[in-house]
Amino acid sequence: MVESQDIQNLPQEKKPLDNAQGKPLRIGKIIVDRSLCIGAASCIAVAPGVFELDSENKAVIYNDKGADDETILLAAKSCPTQAILVFDDEGNQIFP
Repeated sequence: MVESQDIQNLPQEKKPLDNAQGKPLRIGKIIVDRSLCIGAASCIAVAPGVFELDSENKAVIYNDKGADDETILLAAKSCPTQAILVFDDEGNQIFP
């Protein structure tokens, strides 16, 4: 059994949208690596306002402001090949 004192010492889950100062990070850039994309369309299922498939059945970004930052990050994380790269507004890579 875990006592309340032990719970305080457990590591906190790192939230990718928080920086060291506790300020929320803003997504500044999204890139789809077309060489990795297999057209699974999971990104579209999660963020249909941001991604779509082109004529080659590869994901493309048609509206980088079509969803909130959390949804865009979830869409990137849903990609089975990690073909979606997400950067904050300072150019730091958030995912993968």
